[in-house]
Parts: sequence; C-alpha cells; structure tokens
Amino acid sequence: MIFFSHLAFDLLAITTLASILYLCIAICCMWRFRHRAASRPGQHRPPVTILKPVCGIDYDSYENLRSFCCQDYEHCQVVFGVRDHDDPVIHVIRRLIEAHPERDISVVVDDRIIGANLKIANLANMYRVAKHDILIIADSDIHVGPDYVESVVSAFEGRNVGVVTCLYRARTADGLASKLSGLSINEWFLPSALVAVALQGLRFCFGSTMAVRRDVLESVGGFERLAAYLADDHMLGKLAIQRGYRIRLSTYVVENVVYERSLHTLFDHELRWARTIRSIQPVGHAFSFTTYAVTLALLTALLAVPLDGSAVLGLGLLLVAFLMRYAMHRIACGALGLSSPFSPSLVVMRDVLSAAVWLVSLFGSRVRWKGWTMAVGPNGHLLPKKAPST
Repeated sequence: MIFFSHLAFDLLAITTLASILYLCIAICCMWRFRHRAASRPGQHRPPVTILKPVCGIDYDSYENLRSFCCQDYEHCQVVFGVRDHDDPVIHVIRRLIEAHPERDISVVVDDRIIGANLKIANLANMYRVAKHDILIIADSDIHVGPDYVESVVSAFEGRNVGVVTCLYRARTADGLASKLSGLSINEWFLPSALVAVALQGLRFCFGSTMAVRRDVLESVGGFERLAAYLADDHMLGKLAIQRGYRIRLSTYVVENVVYERSLHTLFDHELRWARTIRSIQPVGHAFSFTTYAVTLALLTALLAVPLDGSAVLGLGLLLVAFLMRYAMHRIACGALGLSSPFSPSLVVMRDVLSAAVWLVSLFGSRVRWKGWTMAVGPNGHLLPKKAPST
C-alpha cells in the first residue's frame, strides 16, 4: 500500500512540475503579447459589413451593440440578425437604428434553419443583405472601441490573408459565477491560446471576431458548410487553411462582457466548450489537465502528508504553483489593462472548477446551448437531441 502511495505521489509531483513548466511558457507568451506592436492604420480602407447574430438581451446589451455602430470607419454596414420575431432584443436594435440614422444599420428577422448551429443559420440569413466583400462576424456580448474595424481590416494587408481574428479579454458583471468566468478567460484561456499559436501557428479563429473575405467564405462552401458544427470558428479556420489561405491575428483585443446567472449556468457553458474541444482536439484535450497547476499541487501536497520525507516537497510545489499563478495574474493584468486584485481563494475555486469541468467532459457528448440539448460528434459535428421547452 505504501509503495502505491509513493508511486501516486511521484506521478502527481512529476505532473505538477510539468504544469509549472507550462505556466512558465504561458507567462513568456503573455509577456510577448503585452509588448506587441500596435497595429497601424492601413492605407487601403475597403468597405466592410459587420454581421451581428443576436439572440435575447445580454448584460449591457444596448452599449455592446452600439459600440459596433459607432466605428470611425467611412464605409461600414452593420447588419443585426434575429431568429425569433418576438425576441425582445429587436426593440433594442430598433432604438439603435433610430439613434443613428446616419449609419447603415439594418436588422434581419428570419427563422430559416440551414443546420444544427442556429448562430450560423442566423448568419446565413443575414448574408443575403451583406453589401461588401469584407465580412466581420462578432458575438453579441462583445464590446469594442471606435478603432476596432480599422484595426481588423488593416490585418488583411498581407500575402494571401483570407481570415483575421481577435483575442478577447473579459469584463465581468457582479457575482461569483461571472468573476470565475472572467478569471478563466483572462488568466487561463488567453494564455493557453497564445501558447497554442506559438507552438503550432494560428490554425483556427476565435468566435469573438471572425473577419473573412467574401471570396474565401464562398470558396469553403459558405455558411452552409459551417452550419453542422458547434465550433464554427475552428471549422472556418481549418477550411481556410486547407485552401491555402492564411489566418492572421489582429493586435486588437475585444472585450467580452461576461454575465453568468449562476454556477450551474457557468458549468454548463464551460462543459459545452470542453466537450467541443474534446471532439476536435481529443489528444490535446486529454492532456489539458496539466494546465491546472494549483489543483495538481494541492493534490500532491495532500498526498504527501502521510508519506515520510514527502511533505516538504509537496508544500514546496504548492508554494511554487501559487507564485506562478500570481505571476500570471500580474502579467495578464498588465497585458490586458486590468486592475483586479489577486485573490488566492478565487484562484483555487477557478482551478478546481476547471479541473472538474475537464473531468466531466471526458464522459458523454451532450451539451446545452440556448435552451437546446444536443450531442457533439467528431470534429464538433452537432446532432440535435431536444428543442427548448415552450
């Protein structure tokens, strides 16, 4: 029994060391990102269509949507898309149109479905009124500054760039669930995305912003080609790469306005994405537990307590894991312009919750999305199971 306890401790200690090494790499990537060169205004300013699929009223919805209507860009069409004729967000959009009569803003209300991904179905309906050849797609809970479009468009100035995407940082509403979600975005997701880009190059998009040339979108099969997949951002990047186009990461970081009603909704939200990642990157997802340094260090320290001569090593690893997490917090705040204080209790809760989501995601394929229950198949393929109750 003692032999197996020592073996388990040794394995956990090695895994914790690997996790600390990952944090070192992630901190280096965040440091490089913090010192990135700002984008310069491009000489070529082609007309742009922004496609904004909307479903329901988000937290701070009016200001989020308004930020896309107030761009310092001469030729910018904004198209909002809504599926349900009774959706209350239509009134918010009508207010925006009335408040900005000088802008080219319209709304498409259409419940046509072309696939299991209702967001993509919404985009396909909006696409029919898009006037321009540069299409920018952004989620409804995103807030941007007036130079957003110019920054995104300038990234197309390069050889064979077909798609441009943006990273995002979180601005959270009050409440524990929202704070935990924001912490995950700013100090787990964003660093891991930068590590992935550093190791394998940019081969995917982020749903916060997907900007694509019309000819590139049509060459990959249009929105119809994406409609069967939950990870439409991943699929768009994959298809563009397969056809020889480059994906470029804009230096602009958009703001994700995060509001989670409860820990239950947060868990469902993160479980959906974890199972999606498992379906498109099964090996990477299987080893992603190594990013939870604090949880691994806690388990190592607890396992070390009854073992002679191991307690010091266990506590030492726990101390190093916390120091590295503090370093990550400081570099993330500096890179993203945040001023939130470091909270050890929140870090522990966040790390343990992430580990729990990862563990549950290994079993089953069901996800909940906008009231629908679906199954995620290989490559993020969506299989509808149960519609929302009425």
